[in-house]
Amino acid sequence: MEKVRDRIIEAYDSMTTVERGVADFFLKNEDLMDFSSRNISGLLYISEPTLSRFAQKCGYDGYRKFIYDYEKEIAEAIRERNISELSHRVKGTYERLLNEEFQQLEEEKVKKVSEMLGKAEKVYVCGRGSSGFAAREFYLRFMRLGLEVQALTDPQVISMIAAVSGPETLVIGISLSGHTEEILEALTTAKSRNASAVLITSDRDTAMKSVCDEVLLVAGDRNMDTGTEISPQFPILMLMDVLYMYYLKNDTKEKTRRWNETLKALHEHRKPEEGERGNGQDE
Repeated sequence: MEKVRDRIIEAYDSMTTVERGVADFFLKNEDLMDFSSRNISGLLYISEPTLSRFAQKCGYDGYRKFIYDYEKEIAEAIRERNISELSHRVKGTYERLLNEEFQQLEEEKVKKVSEMLGKAEKVYVCGRGSSGFAAREFYLRFMRLGLEVQALTDPQVISMIAAVSGPETLVIGISLSGHTEEILEALTTAKSRNASAVLITSDRDTAMKSVCDEVLLVAGDRNMDTGTEISPQFPILMLMDVLYMYYLKNDTKEKTRRWNETLKALHEHRKPEEGERGNGQDE
């Protein structure tokens, strides 16, 4: 269906000077308002019949039909404009967090934690809520490099694992706010058992700095842990990517071999059984 604005432009040369004034008004307007012939004629200081003749030159039977299509087009444009504004708002938040993340990145600490990962016999990554999803992603990525790692999200399991940890264990707690009680208690308990402890948080003033071996700071935003605007996992995953690269760099050949083995096993698992081949059925 041809757009109303396109119709106005196509008919523009055939209009009188007064009608062109009407056309200019509708072409420049970007807002919904009272488009009744009485209101618009008063606004433009023209007669209502002029509006009818203008609409007819645009290919409509009358002004009422013209306004019906025009209002729908304006409403759609406003909706798209609002979506665009929201998209720019989200993009701006991501860009700001990305810049903040790398401005405050302490690579020496990340390097040290990657070395701790290499030395630990067991690694437990603990998180609740959205931080729990990040812990799960940590497990999936590092497990494929041969790391003995588990993701813990249940508060009781987190407490129990911390209580039985030892010198060979590394416990990593993720708390974006820095106030997740179960995570902080688990790290404190783990340290009391001579385990290594690392906290990933956006809380710059966390008291856990005096408890943990390392505190890795990530970019944060007001109320970001609620996930109302962007994913709270975003800054954690950025840090994880950097940590992953440092860990991979240590003995790259062996870790790449293990990664390829897990990839091969995944492909083998996806192969259909002999009797299922060619039957046209999905798994």
